Amino acid sequence: MVKEKKIFVLDTSVIIYDHMAAKSFKEHDVVIPITVLEELDNFKKGNDTKNYAAREFTRYIDKISNGNILQDWININGKGHGMIKIEMHQNSKIDAEKVFGERKADHRILNTALYVAEKHPKIKVVMVTKDINLRIKAKSLGLNAEDYETGKIKDVNEQLYTGRSEIQKVSTEVINEIYEKGFCDPSALLKKQKPTSNHFYVLKNGTKSVLASYSPGKDLLERVKKVTAFGVNPRNAEQAFALDAIMNPDIKLVSIQGVAGTGKTLLSLAGALEQRRTFHQIYLARPIVPLSNKDIGYLPGDIKSKLNPYMEPLWDNLKFIKNQFTEKDKEYKQITEMVENEKLVVCPLAYIRGRSLSDVFFIVDEAQNLTPHEVKTIISRAGENTKMIFTGDIHQIDTPYLDTQSNGLSYLIDKLKNQNLYAHITLEKGERSELANLANEFL
Repeated sequence: MVKEKKIFVLDTSVIIYDHMAAKSFKEHDVVIPITVLEELDNFKKGNDTKNYAAREFTRYIDKISNGNILQDWININGKGHGMIKIEMHQNSKIDAEKVFGERKADHRILNTALYVAEKHPKIKVVMVTKDINLRIKAKSLGLNAEDYETGKIKDVNEQLYTGRSEIQKVSTEVINEIYEKGFCDPSALLKKQKPTSNHFYVLKNGTKSVLASYSPGKDLLERVKKVTAFGVNPRNAEQAFALDAIMNPDIKLVSIQGVAGTGKTLLSLAGALEQRRTFHQIYLARPIVPLSNKDIGYLPGDIKSKLNPYMEPLWDNLKFIKNQFTEKDKEYKQITEMVENEKLVVCPLAYIRGRSLSDVFFIVDEAQNLTPHEVKTIISRAGENTKMIFTGDIHQIDTPYLDTQSNGLSYLIDKLKNQNLYAHITLEKGERSELANLANEFL
């Protein structure tokens, strides 16, 4: 059965999300409105992800054009792929700028899509954008409109991997064996089912229970003990699992997902400090997402003053750990010295982009505000003796073109589960305060 060939008109938000998006449409053709190129030209300077995406896309277009005129159709990516062109025209029967009463880039892009649809009446033309408002506007004008699906995972409310399971009615013999030996053969408990690598279990039999995780290297269920990391004690089974993964030298990549107050960043930082002698540096970084979508330029002061509001939550976690000790304690002095000597660095994520990260314990906070491409780029920077922790809440996304299914943290969890070097745990129980738990549950 021959598939119906389509033409996809890409919005700027798609290119910013994935600068190689044009390759994702297989045998179908792709149109880039000239307004998109204009917007990308405005983004090309800077160190942010959108700046990198803008530069890479224009390089890609320049490469595949190979001396051809871009107003003509040119091949996207060799045999089996469709064609691509830059569309200059914006004059359609329906004028989006008049309909919506405003001259803006989005409306010019809509006009280009309308023009393409009129020019190719026998072909299905689809507007592709990460901007939900633009999709609604397109549909209101009679255009087909879709989200960019590449990088999106299945419905996270039903499918997203949590990293843990609870098994009831486990035999007393198995629980006792894990307590006595520290491990047991997983086949005695899980029958013929092969466990997921580094998966965590709460094994119960009435009032008796034990925490365990599956070690893929040893093919054993090993006991998970509640250990203390730099004065921080796990307060529940979930936190014990998270700290176990953070402290396990065989696991090089950890993701921790959970609402505010579940201890994601605190546990990660405490675990890093506990292992400070194993790594040359500890980096605690987060992406800069401007408040109310404003650029940081509107804030007063120099660059350090502008960035302080964004980094303050990270410093709060560090202060909490320091306050477990008195000023006379060696641990208190060690943290102060590590910050002064830049052994412990709190910084915006953009500051480490492009660097090779060797001998580093690297914590990425608010990872739900990253795209899948950004997460891949960060992990690909890992050198020898580097461990990475990604923390975040997929239901608290601050960037306009990401959602629970398309953000980098969800993508990471979905794609890397069952890899030997990777562990994930979802934290659900808030431990910040009763008041914080009340807000998370009822508001």
